Formats: sequence, structure tokens, C-alpha cells
Amino acid sequence: MAIKEELISEFGLPALQFQECADNVPTAWIIREDVIAVLRFLKSHSYVMMLDLSAIDERLRQNRHGQPASDFTVFYHLISFERNEDVRIKVALSESDTKLPSVVNIFPNANWYEREVFDMFGVHFTDHPHLSRILMPPTWEGHPLRKEHPARATEMDPYSLSDDQQEIEQDALRFEPEDWGMKRKTDTSDFMFLNLGPNHPSVHGVFRIALQLDGEKLVDCVPDIGYHHRGAEKMAERQSWHTFIPYTDRVDYLGGVMNNLPYVMSVEQLAGIEVPARAQMIRVMLAELYRIASHLVFYGTFAQDVGQLSPVFYMFIDREKVFDIISSITGGRMHSGWFRIGGVAQDLPKGWDVAIREFIAWLPARLDHYQKMVMDNKIIKQRTQFIGDYSTEEAFDWGITGSGLRATGFDWDYRKKRPYSGYEQFDFDVPVGSNGDAYDRAMVRVEEIKQSLRIVEQCVNNMPEGPYKAQHRLTTPPPKKNTLKDIETLIQHFVNVSWGPVIPQGEGHVAIEATKGINSYYLISDKNTNSYRTRIRTPSFPHLQMIPLISNGLFVADLIAIIASIDFVMADVDR
Repeated sequence: MAIKEELISEFGLPALQFQECADNVPTAWIIREDVIAVLRFLKSHSYVMMLDLSAIDERLRQNRHGQPASDFTVFYHLISFERNEDVRIKVALSESDTKLPSVVNIFPNANWYEREVFDMFGVHFTDHPHLSRILMPPTWEGHPLRKEHPARATEMDPYSLSDDQQEIEQDALRFEPEDWGMKRKTDTSDFMFLNLGPNHPSVHGVFRIALQLDGEKLVDCVPDIGYHHRGAEKMAERQSWHTFIPYTDRVDYLGGVMNNLPYVMSVEQLAGIEVPARAQMIRVMLAELYRIASHLVFYGTFAQDVGQLSPVFYMFIDREKVFDIISSITGGRMHSGWFRIGGVAQDLPKGWDVAIREFIAWLPARLDHYQKMVMDNKIIKQRTQFIGDYSTEEAFDWGITGSGLRATGFDWDYRKKRPYSGYEQFDFDVPVGSNGDAYDRAMVRVEEIKQSLRIVEQCVNNMPEGPYKAQHRLTTPPPKKNTLKDIETLIQHFVNVSWGPVIPQGEGHVAIEATKGINSYYLISDKNTNSYRTRIRTPSFPHLQMIPLISNGLFVADLIAIIASIDFVMADVDR
């Protein structure tokens, strides 16, 4: 029985109201009083992971035909691996009453997601264990993803800091363990509290973990994020559909055009654009080259964090070769921003395949050498095996995807289970681990480099002929060859390039297997030249939330190995 019929059978109408979306994900509106019951029901019926939880400010939206009245909408996106399908649950809230029950007891990873919705939209979750701001400073005024909150500094008064306000800001920085949910030992003795970061080399960016120690042993630790927050979702509301593409590169800044892919695919889904076969394969090839580059960074820094300095220098040389290839095709290195709505920016240059073939032949021997140097090293194994391990069920509870999920032995890869952009044409394996520990998380990514090489080689050997962009009026930029023949075509080109295309109203969601796990874009179009709501689901956000579970009771040195094995980027966490 389809989940839609199961929900109707269990909860009945009119408590349920279904909405049609461009992504064909079953989307049900429920009343606030049924949130706990519905989510428990779905989890017991194989929807074991809450992939995302966020909100929408509906107050300025013009095109909501067939949807219940709502000032703010909170949505829950669940995934069933057993059924290989998703379901989306929505709850309508009025501006005068923005309270919802917390679902942390059902899905533990809801903790941070609910805090983010509270921070960005001002929705209050009752019975939440520690409802507080998570991305913005505690002294921030307002909720940034509400429509009335300014999007640009030019919309605000010039910044000033009075003496009184400076005291308030300084006082907010004072560390009080109780404010973080930590408990002191006794009235007469205390644990030691230590800051790891936000600029410690082992935390790979502006990331802070407040540690509670008994000697070298971790009693508790609380990750502190938000230092890299730049308002990516807010910026999407002010940019045109086309001009937001380069912003996506800056989310997982090691993933390059792989960040473009779910975004442009979501827009194409809303616009009904079919991407030509050549453009799809070019996208796959560039995405896999960036996956190799990203995994090489992980591989080298993983070894470095655990104490082996040499590998990172070798692997960065390999990464430079990947960037030389990418820049010869796209003109850019880390942030090429080369994918377009409907295809890619340009066709492949002459001789594009020569350097790729050389790289494919060159890297395997290097990887064999790294295997002996790093993964077979006894000290590396002692530092990482059976450290920071978790089960498949725990991964489901905490929203762990990608290599972190496959390290537990669970064979799930979007490229295989839900092929996109032509991945069903490729022959490659999905590496899995068995222990779900720090070592297996690294091992899986090492093997994925080899599989990406296989995919890239197949792209080189089987690149189809044809256009590199769809012949569709909403592509960006639209075809230019006829612009000098008639004024109508020239006007269309000018409008689509300067203002951007008007995308049909609707809601769509596309997820991909990104470098660090499932990356998805949930877009809402209000039939305008820009997005009404852009929700960016990144894999690193839930991954960091799990750190206390897998590190408490271990030692500080173990925590460093655990952090090294997660493979996160703080821009991917904070957006």
C-alpha cells in the first residue's frame, strides 16, 4: 500500500490534506496536534530517517492554490530506505501562535534542525531539551529568514557599537557550562572545561567544541557552530535563478560544481526542462573529478590530524592535477560555477580528454602507495579502528548519509538507488565498511576515489555528441545564435540574462550523492524571477551533531581522530 493510502487509513480525512509537488514526493498537511502521532507512525512504517526539517514564511506568497491558510509552515522530510521513497509532512502555523511539539524523542537529529527553525523563523518547539539560537549569536535581534528581515547591509542602519551594547556582547561570550546543558561535578570540585577551536587546526575551520574533561577523558562535549554562517538561503531570495548558481559553489567549497547540480536540477524540475545527454554526461564527469579532489583533501588531512604529516603534501599535488583539468575545461578551479539551468556553460574544448586519460593512468599507482603509507599503517589503525563507531540504526537516527552511512555496512548510494543525470549508465561499485568507525569512514572514501576514476573513464570513452544545453526558453543564458536575426529573440536573451527567467509556480526537491553525503535543494517558485524559498539540506550539519554520542567516554586524542574521519566543511554546516 502506498504511504498516502496508509496515512489516510490511519488518520483519516479531513485531518489530512495532500498537495501536489513537482518532485512527486507525497506531501501531506496535518494539524499541529497530530505531529507526534504521524511521525511515530511513519517511523514505524520504515521512514527511519528525518532527512530535513525546516520552515517557510508564507506571508508574502501569492500562489498557494489548494494549500491550507498558513503564515508559517514547518515541514518534515522523511526517507524510507526500505521503500526507496520519501514523504513530506507540513504543518500550518499562524503568526500569533508559532508553537509546535518537539520531535527529538522520535528523531534525535531534530535537535539542531528545530533550533535552526527557532533561530531563523522564531518557531518555538515545546519540550525541546535546549532551544536556543544555533547559527546566529545569542544577542541577534529578529529571525533572518522571516520576510521582513533585511537581506543586505544597505537595507540596515550603519553599524555602531555603543559602550553599553559592547558590555552586553562581551557578557554574552562568557562561558557558563549550565547554559550549554553541562553539569558540574559537585559543589566543591569540578571537571575541567576546555575550548577546542574555533580556530584549532584539527577542527578544519571556524568550529568550536566545548569539552568537559575528567583528566584526559571526555565527560561531555558540545559542538558550537555558526561562525561561518553567511545567509546562503536568504541570499537565494534576492538573486535571480541564474545568478544564484555561483553562490552554491561556496557551500561545500571543496565540491565545486557538484554544489551546482542539485540546484540547477531542482530549477529544471520546476521548469520542465530536459537536459541533453551530452550535458548530463559532462556534468557527471565534472562532478566526479571534484569528488576525487575533495576526497584527496580528506585523505591527506585525515592522516595529518592523526599524526602523519607527509601524505597531505603528496595528495595536494594530485589535487592540483585535478584542478588543472577542471580549469582547462571550465576556466575555474575550486569555484568554477560552470553548470547552467538546462546544461553547462560551454561545450568541451578541443583535446579535453588528453589530460584526463593521463590522470586516470597516473593516479592508481599513487593510491597504492598511499594505501601502504596510511591505511596499512599500524599506528593509524590503532588510532582509528573501533574509535567513534556507530551502528546503521544510530546513523538513521542522526541523519548520517554518504560515506558515514556506508561505513556501517549499509549499501546506499543515490547514484545507484535513485540515479540522476544518467548515472544509471555507469558501471561502478559502492564501497561499504563493517564497523562504522573512524577507520572505516576513511577506508570507504579511499575506495570511492577509485570508483570515481572508473566513472570518469567511462565518460571519456562514451561521451555522446549533441548540444551542451537544452533548447528551452528558460535556460540560462538562452541560445544566442538567433539574437541578431530578430528583435524578439534579442529581447528574450536580454531579459533572461539580466533579470533571469520566470520559473513556473510550484515546489520541487532534488537530492544528490555529494562529496560528504546527501545534498539537496528544496525550491519554491512563486512564479517570479527569483526563488521564494530555497532550502539547502547539507550533509555536514547533522554529521557534527553526532559528535557527543560517539566521543563521550573517550580521550581528547580520540576526539581528534573522530573529527578527522567525519569529512566536513564548515560552510556546508553553517551555509
